[in-house]
Amino acid sequence: MTTVQEITPLTTLPALDDKSIRQALLQKLASRSPKAIIEELYAHRGNAIADVVSIHSEAHCYEIKGENDNIQRILTQGKYYDLVFPKVTLVTTDNHLEKALSLAPEHWGIQVARHTSKGVKISHVRSSKRNKLFDKQLALLTLWRSELAEVALPLTDKKTARLTRANLTEIIAENLSQESLMKNIGEKLVARVAAKLDSPDSYKLYAY
Repeated sequence: MTTVQEITPLTTLPALDDKSIRQALLQKLASRSPKAIIEELYAHRGNAIADVVSIHSEAHCYEIKGENDNIQRILTQGKYYDLVFPKVTLVTTDNHLEKALSLAPEHWGIQVARHTSKGVKISHVRSSKRNKLFDKQLALLTLWRSELAEVALPLTDKKTARLTRANLTEIIAENLSQESLMKNIGEKLVARVAAKLDSPDSYKLYAY
């Protein structure tokens, strides 16, 4: 006599999308006690939007590419990130890993998000290195005009209220070393988070 056995269907895991990866990334970054974390930070005059930026002594950009995202887009986005952020890390999935390793610049860090029994976890693949393409004036444009004026105030005899953003970035870039400039950008972004200022741009802020 042949019996029909009940077959229990295997559970299909949901695709690792931006939302699930972002949540795991934010938890991981928060565990490292950053000064602040900013989501959706406009960069390079709005030509690119950094998914997540973690701030310690300087800003570190994290670009998320989920399972169904187009990994090729990092070729365009990366050109802007490299001009604005001293360090960049790509957070992606196993199906994109081979291509990520070939497409991402050598100085970019790479991390991989995976489903585990304890939820989505992010694993280290390679560390980020200091970005040699960093442009001081373009990096400064992540700051609001009022923030630029505060940085420029002790560096010039001119009245900062009358200066344009371009004037301010030029003064700051000419008078500060790269290390000092990156520190100032980080401090202003942290202060922005702490003050919970209203922004014309769309982003989320977290202070730690």
